[in-house]
Amino acid sequence: MQKTILAIFTFGAALSVLVSCAAPPGQNQVMPTRADGGAFFAANCVACHGADGKGRGTAATALAPAPTNLTTLSARNDGVFPAARALSYIYGDPETSHLARVMPQFGGAMAEDLVPVEIDGVLTPTPRELAGLLVYLESIQE
Repeated sequence: MQKTILAIFTFGAALSVLVSCAAPPGQNQVMPTRADGGAFFAANCVACHGADGKGRGTAATALAPAPTNLTTLSARNDGVFPAARALSYIYGDPETSHLARVMPQFGGAMAEDLVPVEIDGVLTPTPRELAGLLVYLESIQE
């Protein structure tokens, strides 16, 4: 009986997240792709992280510390892409994330178009652009 109640609660919670992430009528409800993330990366990240994501962009020499090599995130996390940590670093806590560093601040209207992304087994409402960026970053891991 308890397992049934837990299963119903878990399903209801997941459905609630999906419904809360649904785009308003007229907005794109398709999940972002690697290409979407690559376009976001090209427009927002290349200057520091370089076109190859290895931290050697044209603005990188003026930055201290140097931008992170984004192609080794999985290697530095026992072979698993650290989606939660990457998302937190880009969009999360202002005390420990990009807001305390030189990365651009992502937010505003971006937060109005959310999609459900599985982060550590939990469907998490995530800005569409950053969901695409996570797909792209995972795809460039060495």
